[in-house]
Amino acid sequence: MSSAICKSFRSNRYKSINRLHFRASSTASKKFPFPFLDFPIIPKKPLVNMDTVEAQFVRDTIAKNKVAIFSKTYCPYCTMAKEPFRKLKVNAMIVELDGRKDGNEIQSVLGEMTGARTVPRVFINGKFVGGGTDIKRMYELGTLQKFFE
Repeated sequence: MSSAICKSFRSNRYKSINRLHFRASSTASKKFPFPFLDFPIIPKKPLVNMDTVEAQFVRDTIAKNKVAIFSKTYCPYCTMAKEPFRKLKVNAMIVELDGRKDGNEIQSVLGEMTGARTVPRVFINGKFVGGGTDIKRMYELGTLQKFFE
């Protein structure tokens, strides 16, 4: 008796899911390729407003400084990114995000600009060049020094 109830329940559930599936697919133009995950594909919109004061601060800082580093004081990768510039005696503009009230918003703007919210975010001559391990590798290979000859 209980197996008949389970079978009936399963078949009713399947029919209702099937009805929902057909109803959803009749309204959607682009669909996900799996039937139970059939929903309209929504184009990605930026989640960060790039017209804010913080976004303008980031753009200005990058444009006005040969080297701009967005970092946090306690982050070991940030220390790794700053050290080669100290060794080369390059005056880098360092923005410590954990010391600012708008640090989280700035980090979100950097995430939108570079594709990742992680720190450090290092810019040379207005271009994003990478994070801590990228800068360390560039220094060890001698490519970082070429920016300052």
